[in-house]
Amino acid sequence: MPRKDRGADQLRPVEVVPNFTEHAEGSVLCSFGRTRVLCTATAEEKVPSHVKGSGRGWVTAEYGMLPRATHTRSDREAAKGKQSGRTQEIQRLIGRALRAATDLAALGERQVLIDCDVLQADGGTRTAAITGAYVALGICLRRMQREKALRAPVAAVSLGIVSGELLLDLDYQEDFAAEVDMNVVGNAAGELLEVQGTAEKRPFTPAQLGAMVALAQKGLRELHQRQVTAIERAFAK
Repeated sequence: MPRKDRGADQLRPVEVVPNFTEHAEGSVLCSFGRTRVLCTATAEEKVPSHVKGSGRGWVTAEYGMLPRATHTRSDREAAKGKQSGRTQEIQRLIGRALRAATDLAALGERQVLIDCDVLQADGGTRTAAITGAYVALGICLRRMQREKALRAPVAAVSLGIVSGELLLDLDYQEDFAAEVDMNVVGNAAGELLEVQGTAEKRPFTPAQLGAMVALAQKGLRELHQRQVTAIERAFAK
C-alpha cells in the first residue's frame, strides 16, 4: 500500500533536541517519527589500554533498549548477564561511525563514551542512534575544546523495497514487510562509511542497489543539515 503520511522519498518527521539532559558533556534526544533515542556523551581524560601511549584518542559506544521501548516488555540485558548479538552488532556499528567522524590524533589521549538508549522503537533505532550520537559527540568535543577533532557530519538512514516500491526511512511495519532492507551510513562529503543490505524475501539487482544508495544519500543530506543546526543550537544564548 502507498504511504499515506509522506512520499516514498521522504524522511519521517525528524527532531534533534540538544542538551536534553543536564549532566552529560553532550546529550541529544533524536526522533525519527515515533522512534526516540537518547544519546549522551561522556568525556574522560584517559584511553583504553590498546590506545594508551599512541597519542591518539578513542570514541566508543554502547546501545540498549529500555524494557518497554516496544509493544511488549523485554528483560534488561543486564539482568540476563549478557548482551544479545544484535546489541553488540549495533553498538559496534555506532562506534565505527563515530570514529570515522573524529580525528583521533587531534583528540589526543582522551576518550568519549557515547550511550544510546532507545526510549521508544518504531524502526530505524540504529540509524537514529548514529545520527543523534554524532550531535552528542560534537557538543561534547566543543565543551572539551577539541572541536577541531570533529569531522564532517556522519548520519545514517534506512530504506528498503516494500511491495516492489523503494521507500526511504522505514518504520517498523514497513521494515517487517520489506523484501529488501538496507541501512546506509554516510558523511557530508558524500562518502559512504557502511552499507548493510539484506535480501529479506527476494534478491536485488545492482541497479536497485545503486538506486537505494542514491535515495539514501538524499536522506543523509537532510540529516546532516539538522545535525549542524542542532550543534549550533546547543551553544545558542
